[in-house]
Amino acid sequence: MARYTGPVCKLCRREGRKLFLKGERCNGTKCSFEKKSYVPGQHGQTNRRRLSNYGLQLREKQKIKRIYGIFEKQFRRYFEIATGQHGITGTNLMKLLESRLDNVVYRLGFASSRKMARELVSHRHFTVNGKIVTIPSYLVKPNDVIQVREKSRKMDAIHESIKRIHGDHELSWLILDKAKLQGIFVQVPERDQMGVDVNEQLVVELYSK
Repeated sequence: MARYTGPVCKLCRREGRKLFLKGERCNGTKCSFEKKSYVPGQHGQTNRRRLSNYGLQLREKQKIKRIYGIFEKQFRRYFEIATGQHGITGTNLMKLLESRLDNVVYRLGFASSRKMARELVSHRHFTVNGKIVTIPSYLVKPNDVIQVREKSRKMDAIHESIKRIHGDHELSWLILDKAKLQGIFVQVPERDQMGVDVNEQLVVELYSK
């Protein structure tokens, strides 16, 4: 499984906004973006070039890829699937990304970041409908039950992540049972339920050239 192993804070700085790739650290005073919000590199503080339309489209694609932690080949495959589905291509693309198992584990609160969720899934800590799934890109379907594996229920990392959720779970398309360390993927979220500040239409325009 290919994954990015470099400094993730530089990715936020390159995109000019927080991508929340480090979980709770991104909300604290140690966040590198708060100290260095300019583009990384020797001329980052002075490089204020205006982006062309192509540049804007490319940056938006990179932003989405980095938020969900995937590379070009896999992202392109998602786009091709989205193009073949009924409806708006950009929305279909986002729905596919939100349906990934690692994203659902993160959204349920079992992990503080998508990167952590990806590692937990890969290390056999979760089941889907009672069966262990180790593929982070596994697409969860409506009414699927995602649960922490019995042998993994005492993991400090998972419990620390769950503690961040106070009261009821905020996402209407997911049901979380904290006591059972279990979640239900009720439905694929609509675009306005995702809370991801990106313009996927720019990606559609980029790939349509």
